[in-house]
Formats: sequence, C-alpha cells, structure tokens
Amino acid sequence: MAPHRNTSPDPQHHHSTPLSTTRGHESDEEACREVLQILGLVGSKWSILIVGQLRDRTMRFGELHRAVKGISQRMLTLTLRQLERDGLLTRTVHPSVPPRVDYALTALGATLLDSVVALGEWASAHRHEISNNRHRYDATHPTRT
Repeated sequence: MAPHRNTSPDPQHHHSTPLSTTRGHESDEEACREVLQILGLVGSKWSILIVGQLRDRTMRFGELHRAVKGISQRMLTLTLRQLERDGLLTRTVHPSVPPRVDYALTALGATLLDSVVALGEWASAHRHEISNNRHRYDATHPTRT
C-alpha cells in the first residue's frame, strides 16, 4: 500500500482516501505509515501463530514456545512484548515460585483473530490455485540473479 500523495499544486484539490482520518491534523501519509506499521506487526508469521495459539485459552510462555514451532525464545519474548504493548494480549504474572506468567488475548486481540482466521481460510481455499500459478510462472520465467 503506497501512501497517498497529493501531487496537485492546488491545496484545495485534495482527494480523501480510505485512510483519511477525523483527527484533523493527521495527514493521509501519516495515517498510511501508521497502518503499515501495524500491518507489519500483525501480519508477521509469529504474531499470527501466537494469536492463533491463544484463540481458545490462556497459555504460559513455555507452552507457547512449544506450540509455535521454530520460534526462538528471544523472538517469542519480543513478539509477546509488542502484542502486549499494542493491547492485543495481556500478560499476567502470578506471585509464585517460580513466577508463573500467563498470556491471553484481549477483546481487541480477539477481533484480530477473526481477520486472521478469515485470511487463513482464504489461503487454504486458494493454495492449490496459487501453487499452480507459481509452477506455471516458474516454468516460463528464467531464474533471475
């Protein structure tokens, strides 16, 4: 998604875009930059997999680490921290020895889950078609280096 740029020399000749906001002073470019930043986070495979794991229940760090195949402890920590910062999940520390930390989706995180599930269903429904398109493209286009 490219940011909307008003190339007209006339400042009155400004067309609004779907990313226009009612915050008054915010430009379309600022809004687009913010949306792209959010999409970068929620569109990452780790975020999607973590949100998917938390779909049905609260989980501890170790459970998430085992459930999300291939993620390092560091990447899990960073992703959980960002999802918490954005208000998509909660982190609850229980005073025990050793400390127990639970992660759960917030109401906002659950709304993301709806979109993630829809996207996953779309990918599943079209995976064969996309695979066939890739094979057809690869067969007719030489590898570029």
